[in-house]
Amino acid sequence: MTSAQNVKPAAIPDFPMAKEARCPFDPAPGLYTQREEGPLTRVRLWDGSTPWLVTGYAEQRAALADPRVSADINSPGYPLTMPLPFGGTRRSFIGMDDPEHARFRRMVTAPFAVKRVEAMRPAVQKIVDELIDDMLAGPARVDLVEAFALPVPSLVISELLGVPYEDHAFFQENSKTIIQRTSTPEQRQAANMALTDYLDDLVGEKLAAPGDDLLSGLTERVKAEELTRQEAARMGTLLLIAGHETTANMITLGTLALLENPGQMAALRDTGDPKLVASAVEELLRYLNIVHNGRLRAVLEDIEIGGQIIRAGEGLIMPNEIANRDPHMFPNPDDLDITRDARRHMAFGFGVHQCLGQPLARLELQVVYSTLYRRIPTLKLATSLDRIRFKYEGLVYGVHELPVTW
Repeated sequence: MTSAQNVKPAAIPDFPMAKEARCPFDPAPGLYTQREEGPLTRVRLWDGSTPWLVTGYAEQRAALADPRVSADINSPGYPLTMPLPFGGTRRSFIGMDDPEHARFRRMVTAPFAVKRVEAMRPAVQKIVDELIDDMLAGPARVDLVEAFALPVPSLVISELLGVPYEDHAFFQENSKTIIQRTSTPEQRQAANMALTDYLDDLVGEKLAAPGDDLLSGLTERVKAEELTRQEAARMGTLLLIAGHETTANMITLGTLALLENPGQMAALRDTGDPKLVASAVEELLRYLNIVHNGRLRAVLEDIEIGGQIIRAGEGLIMPNEIANRDPHMFPNPDDLDITRDARRHMAFGFGVHQCLGQPLARLELQVVYSTLYRRIPTLKLATSLDRIRFKYEGLVYGVHELPVTW
Protein backbone atom coordinates (compact mmCIF):
# COMPACT_ATOMS: atom_id res chain seq x y z
CA MET A 1 0.00 0.00 0.00
CA THR A 2 1.41 3.40 -0.97
CA SER A 3 0.93 6.85 0.48
CA ALA A 4 -0.61 9.80 -1.33
CA GLN A 5 2.41 11.89 -0.25
CA ASN A 6 5.10 9.92 -2.12
CA VAL A 7 4.78 11.68 -5.48
CA LYS A 8 7.51 13.83 -7.01
CA PRO A 9 5.97 17.08 -8.35
CA ALA A 10 8.34 17.17 -11.34
CA ALA A 11 7.04 13.78 -12.50
CA ILE A 12 3.40 14.86 -12.66
CA PRO A 13 2.14 15.28 -16.26
CA ASP A 14 -0.49 17.76 -17.36
CA PHE A 15 -4.09 16.76 -18.03
CA PRO A 16 -5.94 16.67 -20.42
CA MET A 17 -3.41 14.80 -22.56
CA ALA A 18 -3.00 15.23 -26.30
CA LYS A 19 -3.94 12.44 -28.68
CA GLU A 20 -1.54 11.26 -31.38
CA ALA A 21 -2.83 12.58 -34.73
CA ARG A 22 -1.67 9.40 -36.50
CA CYS A 23 -3.82 7.30 -34.13
CA PRO A 24 -7.04 9.32 -33.72
CA PHE A 25 -9.08 6.35 -32.45
CA ASP A 26 -6.68 5.50 -29.63
CA PRO A 27 -6.32 7.01 -26.16
CA ALA A 28 -3.65 9.68 -25.74
CA PRO A 29 -0.13 8.16 -25.54
CA GLY A 30 0.26 9.77 -22.12
CA LEU A 31 -2.59 7.64 -20.76
CA TYR A 32 -0.73 4.47 -21.78
CA THR A 33 2.42 5.86 -20.14
CA GLN A 34 0.59 6.56 -16.88
CA ARG A 35 -1.00 3.12 -16.93
CA GLU A 36 2.47 1.55 -17.11
CA GLU A 37 3.32 3.32 -13.84
CA GLY A 38 0.23 1.93 -12.12
CA PRO A 39 -3.57 2.08 -12.15
CA LEU A 40 -3.53 5.34 -10.12
CA THR A 41 -1.11 8.19 -10.77
CA ARG A 42 -1.13 11.95 -10.29
CA VAL A 43 -1.85 14.52 -13.03
CA ARG A 44 -1.78 18.31 -12.98
CA LEU A 45 -4.75 20.46 -14.03
CA TRP A 46 -4.87 24.03 -15.35
CA ASP A 47 -5.35 25.41 -11.82
CA GLY A 48 -2.30 23.62 -10.42
CA SER A 49 -4.28 20.94 -8.56
CA THR A 50 -3.03 17.35 -8.76
CA PRO A 51 -5.92 14.85 -8.66
CA TRP A 52 -5.55 11.14 -9.20
CA LEU A 53 -5.77 9.69 -12.71
CA VAL A 54 -7.38 6.24 -12.62
CA THR A 55 -6.40 4.15 -15.67
CA GLY A 56 -7.27 0.61 -14.56
CA TYR A 57 -10.63 -0.92 -15.52
CA ALA A 58 -11.20 -2.63 -12.15
CA GLU A 59 -10.12 0.49 -10.25
CA GLN A 60 -12.50 2.73 -12.20
CA ARG A 61 -15.43 0.43 -11.51
CA ALA A 62 -14.54 0.26 -7.82
CA ALA A 63 -14.42 4.07 -7.57
CA LEU A 64 -17.64 4.64 -9.51
CA ALA A 65 -19.50 2.13 -7.32
CA ASP A 66 -18.26 3.62 -4.02
CA PRO A 67 -20.79 5.92 -2.26
CA ARG A 68 -17.86 7.76 -0.67
CA VAL A 69 -16.91 9.04 -4.13
CA SER A 70 -18.91 12.14 -5.06
CA ALA A 71 -20.15 13.46 -8.41
CA ASP A 72 -21.07 16.80 -6.83
CA ILE A 73 -19.07 19.59 -8.46
CA ASN A 74 -19.21 21.50 -5.15
CA SER A 75 -17.45 18.75 -3.18
CA PRO A 76 -13.95 19.70 -1.93
CA GLY A 77 -11.30 18.44 -4.30
CA TYR A 78 -13.61 17.99 -7.29
CA PRO A 79 -11.25 18.11 -10.31
CA LEU A 80 -12.33 20.89 -12.67
CA THR A 81 -10.72 20.34 -16.08
CA MET A 82 -11.54 23.91 -17.15
CA PRO A 83 -12.63 27.15 -15.47
CA LEU A 84 -16.27 27.37 -14.44
CA PRO A 85 -18.52 29.95 -16.08
CA PHE A 86 -18.43 33.31 -14.34
CA GLY A 87 -20.24 33.06 -11.02
CA GLY A 88 -20.07 29.26 -10.93
CA THR A 89 -22.60 26.83 -12.33
CA ARG A 90 -25.93 25.36 -11.37
CA ARG A 91 -25.85 21.61 -11.06
CA SER A 92 -27.83 19.20 -13.15
CA PHE A 93 -28.83 15.93 -11.49
CA ILE A 94 -25.81 14.15 -12.97
CA GLY A 95 -23.72 16.42 -10.73
CA MET A 96 -25.56 15.44 -7.56
CA ASP A 97 -25.17 12.60 -5.10
CA ASP A 98 -27.90 10.34 -3.73
CA PRO A 99 -30.52 10.76 -2.43
CA GLU A 100 -30.89 14.07 -4.30
CA HIS A 101 -29.59 12.56 -7.53
CA ALA A 102 -31.93 9.57 -7.31
CA ARG A 103 -34.98 11.77 -6.73
CA PHE A 104 -34.40 13.79 -9.90
CA ARG A 105 -33.27 10.83 -11.98
CA ARG A 106 -36.45 8.86 -11.20
CA MET A 107 -38.48 11.64 -12.78
CA VAL A 108 -37.01 10.95 -16.24
CA THR A 109 -36.23 7.23 -16.06
CA ALA A 110 -39.44 5.80 -17.54
CA PRO A 111 -39.06 7.14 -21.11
CA PHE A 112 -35.59 5.55 -21.31
CA ALA A 113 -36.66 2.10 -20.08
CA VAL A 114 -35.51 -0.65 -22.44
CA LYS A 115 -39.04 -1.75 -23.46
CA ARG A 116 -40.18 1.83 -24.05
CA VAL A 117 -37.11 2.55 -26.14
CA GLU A 118 -37.42 -0.67 -28.13
CA ALA A 119 -40.94 0.39 -29.11
CA MET A 120 -39.30 3.38 -30.84
CA ARG A 121 -37.30 1.17 -33.23
CA PRO A 122 -39.74 1.50 -36.21
CA ALA A 123 -39.78 5.30 -35.82
CA VAL A 124 -35.98 5.49 -35.63
CA GLN A 125 -35.72 3.16 -38.65
CA LYS A 126 -38.04 5.49 -40.59
CA ILE A 127 -35.90 8.52 -39.73
CA VAL A 128 -32.71 6.72 -40.80
CA ASP A 129 -34.23 5.45 -44.06
CA GLU A 130 -35.64 8.84 -45.01
CA LEU A 131 -32.31 10.58 -44.41
CA ILE A 132 -30.52 7.97 -46.53
CA ASP A 133 -33.18 8.41 -49.25
CA ASP A 134 -32.42 12.14 -49.24
CA MET A 135 -28.68 11.48 -49.51
CA LEU A 136 -29.11 9.05 -52.40
CA ALA A 137 -31.40 11.47 -54.23
CA GLY A 138 -28.70 14.18 -54.33
CA PRO A 139 -25.03 14.43 -55.30
CA ALA A 140 -22.98 11.34 -54.46
CA ARG A 141 -20.84 13.28 -51.98
CA VAL A 142 -21.97 14.68 -48.63
CA ASP A 143 -20.70 15.72 -45.24
CA LEU A 144 -22.03 12.79 -43.23
CA VAL A 145 -22.14 14.93 -40.08
CA GLU A 146 -24.60 17.46 -41.46
CA ALA A 147 -26.51 15.18 -43.83
CA PHE A 148 -27.02 12.25 -41.49
CA ALA A 149 -25.21 11.94 -38.15
CA LEU A 150 -26.54 15.12 -36.54
CA PRO A 151 -30.11 14.87 -37.88
CA VAL A 152 -30.70 11.27 -36.70
CA PRO A 153 -30.32 11.80 -32.91
CA SER A 154 -31.58 15.40 -33.11
CA LEU A 155 -34.84 14.24 -34.66
CA VAL A 156 -35.16 11.38 -32.17
CA ILE A 157 -34.47 13.43 -29.02
CA SER A 158 -36.65 16.29 -30.29
CA GLU A 159 -39.57 13.90 -30.65
CA LEU A 160 -38.92 12.29 -27.27
CA LEU A 161 -38.59 15.58 -25.40
CA GLY A 162 -41.22 17.52 -27.31
CA VAL A 163 -38.76 20.06 -28.74
CA PRO A 164 -39.53 21.50 -32.22
CA TYR A 165 -36.95 20.09 -34.64
CA GLU A 166 -37.08 23.27 -36.70
CA ASP A 167 -35.10 24.86 -33.84
CA HIS A 168 -32.25 22.37 -34.30
CA ALA A 169 -29.73 24.94 -35.62
CA PHE A 170 -30.21 26.98 -32.43
CA PHE A 171 -29.79 24.14 -29.97
CA GLN A 172 -26.97 22.47 -31.91
CA GLU A 173 -24.92 25.69 -32.07
CA ASN A 174 -25.34 26.46 -28.38
CA SER A 175 -24.57 22.84 -27.46
CA LYS A 176 -21.28 23.07 -29.40
CA THR A 177 -20.30 26.20 -27.48
CA ILE A 178 -21.00 24.54 -24.12
CA ILE A 179 -18.91 21.44 -24.83
CA GLN A 180 -15.94 23.11 -26.54
CA ARG A 181 -12.90 23.42 -24.30
CA THR A 182 -11.83 26.50 -26.27
CA SER A 183 -15.00 28.41 -25.35
CA THR A 184 -14.50 31.05 -22.67
CA PRO A 185 -16.40 30.68 -19.39
CA GLU A 186 -18.52 33.65 -20.43
CA GLN A 187 -19.37 32.06 -23.79
CA ARG A 188 -20.35 28.78 -22.13
CA GLN A 189 -22.48 30.59 -19.58
CA ALA A 190 -24.25 32.61 -22.30
CA ALA A 191 -24.93 29.47 -24.36
CA ASN A 192 -26.19 27.59 -21.33
CA MET A 193 -28.48 30.46 -20.37
CA ALA A 194 -29.81 30.69 -23.95
CA LEU A 195 -30.68 26.98 -23.97
CA THR A 196 -32.16 27.05 -20.48
CA ASP A 197 -34.30 30.08 -21.34
CA TYR A 198 -35.44 28.28 -24.50
CA LEU A 199 -36.40 25.16 -22.53
CA ASP A 200 -38.06 27.32 -19.88
CA ASP A 201 -40.29 28.83 -22.57
CA LEU A 202 -41.17 25.33 -23.79
CA VAL A 203 -41.98 24.22 -20.24
CA GLY A 204 -44.29 27.23 -19.97
CA GLU A 205 -46.07 26.26 -23.19
CA LYS A 206 -46.52 22.68 -22.01
CA LEU A 207 -47.82 23.81 -18.64
CA ALA A 208 -50.65 25.46 -20.58
CA ALA A 209 -51.06 22.72 -23.21
CA PRO A 210 -49.29 19.45 -22.29
CA GLY A 211 -48.55 16.80 -24.90
CA ASP A 212 -47.32 13.22 -24.90
CA ASP A 213 -43.62 13.89 -24.42
CA LEU A 214 -40.96 13.98 -21.73
CA LEU A 215 -41.11 17.73 -21.11
CA SER A 216 -44.87 17.52 -20.62
CA GLY A 217 -44.23 14.79 -18.06
CA LEU A 218 -41.89 17.14 -16.22
CA THR A 219 -44.54 19.86 -16.20
CA GLU A 220 -46.78 17.49 -14.26
CA ARG A 221 -44.03 17.37 -11.63
CA VAL A 222 -43.95 21.17 -11.65
CA LYS A 223 -47.71 21.32 -11.11
CA ALA A 224 -47.36 18.88 -8.23
CA GLU A 225 -44.59 21.10 -6.79
CA GLU A 226 -42.06 18.26 -6.97
CA LEU A 227 -39.94 20.38 -9.34
CA THR A 228 -39.55 24.07 -9.94
CA ARG A 229 -40.06 25.31 -13.48
CA GLN A 230 -36.36 26.25 -13.62
CA GLU A 231 -35.30 22.76 -12.51
CA ALA A 232 -37.47 21.24 -15.24
CA ALA A 233 -35.85 23.54 -17.81
CA ARG A 234 -32.34 22.58 -16.66
CA MET A 235 -33.21 18.87 -16.85
CA GLY A 236 -34.55 19.41 -20.37
CA THR A 237 -31.35 21.23 -21.34
CA LEU A 238 -29.18 18.37 -20.10
CA LEU A 239 -31.22 15.74 -21.93
CA LEU A 240 -31.30 17.77 -25.14
CA ILE A 241 -27.53 18.24 -25.24
CA ALA A 242 -26.69 14.69 -24.18
CA GLY A 243 -29.35 13.23 -26.44
CA HIS A 244 -27.89 14.43 -29.72
CA GLU A 245 -24.21 15.39 -29.31
CA THR A 246 -22.83 12.08 -28.09
CA THR A 247 -24.74 9.84 -30.50
CA ALA A 248 -24.05 12.09 -33.50
CA ASN A 249 -20.31 11.93 -32.84
CA MET A 250 -20.47 8.17 -32.29
CA ILE A 251 -22.18 7.69 -35.66
CA THR A 252 -19.45 9.53 -37.57
CA LEU A 253 -16.50 8.29 -35.52
CA GLY A 254 -17.79 4.71 -35.74
CA THR A 255 -18.26 5.01 -39.49
CA LEU A 256 -14.74 6.38 -39.90
CA ALA A 257 -13.26 3.59 -37.77
CA LEU A 258 -15.07 0.98 -39.86
CA LEU A 259 -13.92 2.58 -43.12
CA GLU A 260 -10.36 2.32 -41.79
CA ASN A 261 -11.00 -1.36 -40.93
CA PRO A 262 -12.59 -2.65 -44.18
CA GLY A 263 -12.78 -6.26 -43.02
CA GLN A 264 -14.86 -5.25 -40.02
CA MET A 265 -16.98 -2.95 -42.20
CA ALA A 266 -17.67 -5.79 -44.65
CA ALA A 267 -18.65 -8.19 -41.88
CA LEU A 268 -21.09 -5.68 -40.43
CA ARG A 269 -22.46 -4.58 -43.81
CA ASP A 270 -23.13 -8.12 -45.01
CA THR A 271 -24.64 -9.60 -41.87
CA GLY A 272 -28.32 -10.17 -41.34
CA ASP A 273 -27.76 -11.19 -37.74
CA PRO A 274 -29.06 -8.60 -35.25
CA LYS A 275 -26.84 -10.16 -32.56
CA LEU A 276 -23.72 -9.34 -34.57
CA VAL A 277 -25.01 -5.79 -35.12
CA ALA A 278 -25.55 -5.41 -31.38
CA SER A 279 -22.07 -6.84 -30.75
CA ALA A 280 -20.57 -4.35 -33.23
CA VAL A 281 -22.24 -1.45 -31.39
CA GLU A 282 -20.76 -2.57 -28.06
CA GLU A 283 -17.31 -3.07 -29.57
CA LEU A 284 -17.32 0.35 -31.22
CA LEU A 285 -18.42 1.92 -27.93
CA ARG A 286 -15.47 0.16 -26.26
CA TYR A 287 -12.93 0.89 -28.98
CA LEU A 288 -13.77 4.56 -29.45
CA ASN A 289 -14.25 7.38 -26.99
CA ILE A 290 -16.79 10.21 -27.00
CA VAL A 291 -16.56 11.54 -23.41
CA HIS A 292 -13.22 13.26 -23.83
CA ASN A 293 -12.15 14.22 -20.30
CA GLY A 294 -13.34 11.14 -18.47
CA ARG A 295 -15.56 10.99 -15.42
CA LEU A 296 -14.70 13.38 -12.62
CA ARG A 297 -15.23 12.70 -8.93
CA ALA A 298 -14.22 13.89 -5.45
CA VAL A 299 -13.49 11.62 -2.50
CA LEU A 300 -15.56 12.31 0.63
CA GLU A 301 -13.76 9.94 3.01
CA ASP A 302 -10.42 8.16 2.96
CA ILE A 303 -10.69 5.10 0.72
CA GLU A 304 -8.39 2.47 -0.74
CA ILE A 305 -8.47 1.67 -4.46
CA GLY A 306 -5.98 -0.67 -6.11
CA GLY A 307 -3.74 -0.62 -3.03
CA GLN A 308 -3.60 3.18 -3.03
CA ILE A 309 -4.94 5.32 -0.17
CA ILE A 310 -6.98 8.24 -1.51
CA ARG A 311 -7.59 10.95 1.07
CA ALA A 312 -10.85 12.80 1.65
CA GLY A 313 -10.87 15.99 -0.42
CA GLU A 314 -8.83 14.57 -3.29
CA GLY A 315 -10.10 14.32 -6.86
CA LEU A 316 -10.33 11.41 -9.27
CA ILE A 317 -10.25 11.56 -13.09
CA MET A 318 -11.39 8.38 -14.85
CA PRO A 319 -10.99 8.38 -18.65
CA ASN A 320 -13.14 5.52 -19.89
CA GLU A 321 -11.08 5.12 -23.09
CA ILE A 322 -8.02 3.81 -21.24
CA ALA A 323 -10.14 1.53 -19.02
CA ASN A 324 -11.70 0.12 -22.20
CA ARG A 325 -8.20 -0.70 -23.47
CA ASP A 326 -7.23 -2.60 -20.31
CA PRO A 327 -5.70 -5.92 -21.45
CA HIS A 328 -6.71 -7.58 -18.19
CA MET A 329 -10.33 -7.11 -19.24
CA PHE A 330 -10.17 -7.12 -23.05
CA PRO A 331 -7.51 -9.27 -24.77
CA ASN A 332 -5.77 -7.46 -27.64
CA PRO A 333 -7.61 -4.29 -26.61
CA ASP A 334 -6.18 -2.07 -29.36
CA ASP A 335 -7.78 -4.22 -32.07
CA LEU A 336 -11.29 -3.51 -33.39
CA ASP A 337 -13.16 -6.83 -33.40
CA ILE A 338 -16.95 -6.70 -33.78
CA THR A 339 -17.26 -10.34 -32.71
CA ARG A 340 -15.76 -9.54 -29.30
CA ASP A 341 -17.98 -9.65 -26.20
CA ALA A 342 -17.48 -6.02 -25.18
CA ARG A 343 -20.67 -5.58 -23.19
CA ARG A 344 -18.86 -4.68 -19.96
CA HIS A 345 -17.18 -1.63 -21.47
CA MET A 346 -17.14 1.67 -19.59
CA ALA A 347 -18.50 3.96 -22.32
CA PHE A 348 -21.67 4.58 -20.30
CA GLY A 349 -19.93 4.65 -16.93
CA PHE A 350 -20.82 2.46 -13.98
CA GLY A 351 -22.79 2.66 -10.76
CA VAL A 352 -25.68 4.96 -9.90
CA HIS A 353 -24.56 7.59 -12.42
CA GLN A 354 -24.46 5.16 -15.33
CA CYS A 355 -25.77 6.92 -18.45
CA LEU A 356 -29.55 7.24 -18.35
CA GLY A 357 -29.91 7.36 -22.14
CA GLN A 358 -27.85 4.29 -22.99
CA PRO A 359 -30.83 2.18 -24.21
CA LEU A 360 -31.72 4.94 -26.68
CA ALA A 361 -28.11 5.39 -27.83
CA ARG A 362 -27.77 1.64 -28.39
CA LEU A 363 -31.00 1.52 -30.38
CA GLU A 364 -30.02 4.45 -32.62
CA LEU A 365 -26.56 3.01 -33.27
CA GLN A 366 -27.95 -0.45 -34.03
CA VAL A 367 -30.36 0.99 -36.58
CA VAL A 368 -27.70 3.23 -38.13
CA TYR A 369 -24.94 0.62 -38.32
CA SER A 370 -27.27 -2.05 -39.70
CA THR A 371 -28.76 0.25 -42.35
CA LEU A 372 -26.31 2.86 -43.63
CA TYR A 373 -23.60 0.52 -44.95
CA ARG A 374 -26.10 -1.98 -46.34
CA ARG A 375 -27.99 0.68 -48.26
CA ILE A 376 -24.82 2.45 -49.44
CA PRO A 377 -22.41 -0.49 -49.82
CA THR A 378 -19.82 1.56 -51.74
CA LEU A 379 -19.58 4.24 -49.03
CA LYS A 380 -16.03 5.57 -48.78
CA LEU A 381 -14.07 8.58 -47.59
CA ALA A 382 -13.97 11.52 -50.00
CA THR A 383 -10.69 12.68 -48.48
CA SER A 384 -7.71 11.18 -46.66
CA LEU A 385 -7.66 10.41 -42.95
CA ASP A 386 -4.94 12.96 -42.28
CA ARG A 387 -7.14 15.78 -43.63
CA ILE A 388 -10.08 15.08 -41.32
CA ARG A 389 -10.49 17.59 -38.49
CA PHE A 390 -10.98 15.85 -35.16
CA LYS A 391 -12.55 17.54 -32.14
CA TYR A 392 -9.44 17.58 -30.01
CA GLU A 393 -10.68 20.78 -28.34
CA GLY A 394 -14.05 19.46 -27.20
CA LEU A 395 -15.44 17.74 -24.15
CA VAL A 396 -17.17 15.44 -26.64
CA TYR A 397 -14.81 13.80 -29.15
CA GLY A 398 -15.59 13.21 -32.79
CA VAL A 399 -15.03 14.87 -36.16
CA HIS A 400 -16.11 18.30 -37.38
CA GLU A 401 -16.94 17.03 -40.87
CA LEU A 402 -16.84 13.62 -42.54
CA PRO A 403 -16.78 13.96 -46.36
CA VAL A 404 -17.96 10.69 -47.91
CA THR A 405 -18.87 9.53 -51.39
CA TRP A 406 -20.20 6.37 -53.05
